[in-house]
Amino acid sequence: MTRFPVIVGFGGYNAAGRSSFHQGFQRMVIDSLSETKRRETLLGLATMMGVVSCEDGQYKDRHGSVFTAEEVFHEFGPMILDETLVRYFEQPSPPDHFDSWYDRIAVKSAGQLPTGFNPGEYYRSQFHPKGLQLSVMAASDAVRSIGIPWDTILDHITPDQVAVYSSSAMAQMDEHGYQGLMQSRQQGKRITAKQLPLGLNSMPTDFINAYVLGSVGATGTNTGACASFLYNLRQGVDDIQSRRRRVVLVGNSEAPLTQEIIDGYAAMSALATDVNLKKLDSSERPDHQRASRPFSDNCGFTLAESAQYVVLMDDELAMTLGAQVHGAVTDVFVNADGFKRSISSPGAGNYITLAKSVASAQAILGAEAVQQRSWLQAHGSSTPQNRVTESAIFDRVARAFDIENWPVTAIKSYVGHSLAPASGDQMVATLGSFHHQLLPGIKTIDRVADDVHAGRLSISNVDVEADMDVAFINSKGFGGNNATAVVLSPSVSEQMLAKRYGGRVFNDYQAKRERTLLAADAYHQRALQGDLAPIYKFGEGVIDEAMIDLSSDKIQIPGFKNAVDLNIGNPFEDMVESA
Repeated sequence: MTRFPVIVGFGGYNAAGRSSFHQGFQRMVIDSLSETKRRETLLGLATMMGVVSCEDGQYKDRHGSVFTAEEVFHEFGPMILDETLVRYFEQPSPPDHFDSWYDRIAVKSAGQLPTGFNPGEYYRSQFHPKGLQLSVMAASDAVRSIGIPWDTILDHITPDQVAVYSSSAMAQMDEHGYQGLMQSRQQGKRITAKQLPLGLNSMPTDFINAYVLGSVGATGTNTGACASFLYNLRQGVDDIQSRRRRVVLVGNSEAPLTQEIIDGYAAMSALATDVNLKKLDSSERPDHQRASRPFSDNCGFTLAESAQYVVLMDDELAMTLGAQVHGAVTDVFVNADGFKRSISSPGAGNYITLAKSVASAQAILGAEAVQQRSWLQAHGSSTPQNRVTESAIFDRVARAFDIENWPVTAIKSYVGHSLAPASGDQMVATLGSFHHQLLPGIKTIDRVADDVHAGRLSISNVDVEADMDVAFINSKGFGGNNATAVVLSPSVSEQMLAKRYGGRVFNDYQAKRERTLLAADAYHQRALQGDLAPIYKFGEGVIDEAMIDLSSDKIQIPGFKNAVDLNIGNPFEDMVESA
């Protein structure tokens, strides 16, 4: 019986704010929410951005003035909306001898973290590159969102049944990473002992193992350019389905808003420049908040910073612990493009990944569910080439599977393109759509471009109410890195669990889940008041290797309740003589 990989927690940070409990998603669709949810979203952002602090329900600004929640909502709401999502890039002040340098930079829009939010302020982060700060914060948010203490989860499994798969595509490119490593000698400074190791693209994984989870389980760093999140997700899903692991933390972190990376993508003519934005609107002023325009008349993508993580768990463990199920991932398909003229151009691989994903979902749920209650979470990078090639794939797959008016969402229009975590941004938005039964419109566009293949697609610039069963998260990366994930809704996932385990067991699970929901909400309420301190255990619980108890059939590691089992069967029994 194949284990069912369910999503029991998720979290992170991007230009929309904190991802857990759908806060970032709510920022994207804020005009379609109830006033209660709008207030919750803006108050959470207000404390996160340092606009106000909150203690015992009382809000104070930087000057000590006291506000009620209602006053914060009305007084600071417009400013918070302006200082989140894609917007003008708040660049650091240049050194004196570079006075005119920043004025000559052609790209001035980005999916920057909410103004005032500095992840390094929440823990002892000295000399940590920003991408690693974000990975610590985001992984902690995901783990705490579960509502079940991590130690409780570990008590139900062996230490090697955990895995962490994570990466950053561009490595750590600020002064504490490779930027400092490369520039220090030229600037007459000394290279530090930390810049090289902390710059590695595997460090988000390593930091989580060493300082957040204390994991001795499996670890890995999969990188597939802009599809990296789905590459890591595929390994996590495979691990759970094959019974190699029971809990997997999957995600990515990227902080690419450095001048070197911006200049590199600008040199490829990949980014939306001020000059071209003005041409699009026949205006003297660029509209930075509408810089990312998927499937419309556009001029390039918008770089962004983000870190996103999801916690996968096998169905049996989730039922035992009473974990909340936010959805399930049944398949992730990855394919290359074959021979290419240009390494950065799209190709054939994405036809395979999407078509196999649709075929897989149809095999599980039936044709009617796919045709009537599925949608596409598009890569939607906002380049002229993407709008043509990706829509052509969508349209042809829709025709092959007899799908009419296939809804398409593209959340890079809100948060920009964060490279490695980009499909992680798509994932948390997908979970938000399932929860709120709302597909976010591509609000930065006025119309669908004439060259978009939209005959079988439904591309809206307003939010659409929809109760969906399945989403297809699509991602396309430079070099021919294509991936598509099949994500089932919470309701469909629970129906499948109820059928597998039966009514009595499922009712017992629901009773246990009530305690989980209460514990998870307690974390959420603290976070709304600005308590975002991550799990960070530097130097705590270090394993004394001399105390490891090792025998021929098990390894008992200090600090872990259960031993690692060494009774490994022979998978090639039919090929060798009996021992």
